[in-house]
Amino acid sequence: MAYPGVARIELPILQELSATGGVEDVRFLYNRLAGYFPQLDETDVRALTNGHQVQWRKLVQRAGRELADKRQIERRQGRWMITTAGRKRVSDEGQSFTLTEIHDSVRPDALTHGDIQEMLLDIGRVLGYYAQSEFDYYDVVWRASETSPRLSHVFEVQHKGNIDAAMAKLKRAYEAQRSKPFLIVASERDTNRANKNMSQARTGAFHEIGRATVILSFEQLNKLHRALTSVEDILKEIFER
Repeated sequence: MAYPGVARIELPILQELSATGGVEDVRFLYNRLAGYFPQLDETDVRALTNGHQVQWRKLVQRAGRELADKRQIERRQGRWMITTAGRKRVSDEGQSFTLTEIHDSVRPDALTHGDIQEMLLDIGRVLGYYAQSEFDYYDVVWRASETSPRLSHVFEVQHKGNIDAAMAKLKRAYEAQRSKPFLIVASERDTNRANKNMSQARTGAFHEIGRATVILSFEQLNKLHRALTSVEDILKEIFER
């Protein structure tokens, strides 16, 4: 796997610092920066033992040193702060940064069905659930534990295909165990169709699950995934028993 060059990481660092109020702990930047490079998968960034791959940490740190030398950030005890010069660079170059390089909400159409499933697995793990993909005929399910017989959350991902079939699966899960149904959609057209079919006025084919079902866009799920996985390590420390 080819990691991006140091120079390509500089602007994303500045953009992340600008978006978080100007200062951030570098530990939280490692995951979020990976989102700017869709060629990286989780194994390229995260390690089982120390949280992040050594190669990725070194690249980010080298980019940070370059930015510090240019006086675009200041680094103090693991916390990086954007300077006035750094904010100017974000303003000057931000619009020219290639959007196809950003694995973020600006390109939801670039996300695949499998990408969304992996995000749901990650989110479930971070929140303490036992998560599985392709369980029975559901795209993703969460359970309280591996041995729990009840599916607490059921997710259907609507990328292409028949949205009615997805809603039929959610209805079946809800009626069987009162599982919380989630429909993840790629387009506004699918959102509108789902809302119509789940009309609480009892006119929709799936009105029984209208009040219970949560509809999320690929964009919303991507933002949630980035937010939660960026603080996964600290959450583990907070909730460790």
